[in-house]
Amino acid sequence: MVVVSFPDPVLRDAVGEVPGIEAVLWDPAGDEAPDERIEVVVAPYLGAASALGSVAGLPRVRLVQLQSAGYDGVLEVVPDPVGVANAAGVYDAVTAELAVGMTIASLRGIPDAVRSGDEARWVPLGRRTSLADRRVLVVGYGSVGRAIAQRLSTFEVALTAVASRARAGDDLVDSVHGIDELPALLPEHDVVIVIVPLNDSTRHLVDDAFLSAMPDGALLVNVARGPVADTDALVAHAGRLGIALDVTDPEPLPDGHPLWSAPGVLITPHAGGNTTALLPRMSALLRDQLARIAAGGEPRHLVRPIVKT
Repeated sequence: MVVVSFPDPVLRDAVGEVPGIEAVLWDPAGDEAPDERIEVVVAPYLGAASALGSVAGLPRVRLVQLQSAGYDGVLEVVPDPVGVANAAGVYDAVTAELAVGMTIASLRGIPDAVRSGDEARWVPLGRRTSLADRRVLVVGYGSVGRAIAQRLSTFEVALTAVASRARAGDDLVDSVHGIDELPALLPEHDVVIVIVPLNDSTRHLVDDAFLSAMPDGALLVNVARGPVADTDALVAHAGRLGIALDVTDPEPLPDGHPLWSAPGVLITPHAGGNTTALLPRMSALLRDQLARIAAGGEPRHLVRPIVKT
């Protein structure tokens, strides 16, 4: 039997019984490990990087399974011999939904209508920008970026995709541009949606130069990680640009922070993944992953391989 720890009973019960797997409850954020036999640790949904240093005390652990697609800060705290897998695919649809929703809300003035509604006042929105016919740049063309592009393709937009390096296109885009092409691409697009992983090369990717290259009236949407964008630069360009953020730096964004009152800024509190789709999709991924492990197979979605000793 492979002993697997779950951070909460809700997730454990949703996964259910998997042949060859013995489930135990353990929250690595604070509790003492209940069983030294634990070989697979399912990380908490929130705060994984700050919680997972405790796996170093488990003599038989060989895999940490994250409940997030991002893994920033995790590889630095999980010991090197231990493999790390992310939850690739779980958040594609829901993050894409939010990215498109925030884009439409910002372009069509929905936040202004809500503010007027809160005051019980009918205030015409005037002529707003349609999503139809916009030139949309998706920065980060992985599985989530492609899911965003799929949904946008039904809105009659002109799509451009950017990844870490140039490559051939697919059924949605003729080609995928390299990130080094951004300075030339940004001035040509009306909407820029950022969905890159957070690492040394993407931290503050969205800086003053990036935002300055966007044309007046363009919209930036960040559904990646807060530190991908320079917060001071966002505040400086708010108003000239529309800005929609599901993530901020710092996070939570403090009460009274200038971003809250900056013109043309829409903020949601890192809500992209927390939907009714999360538990069934996460539990399905875990059932598949644990069945593979129980059968002696290689786990999927490894962002760091398991070092066999």
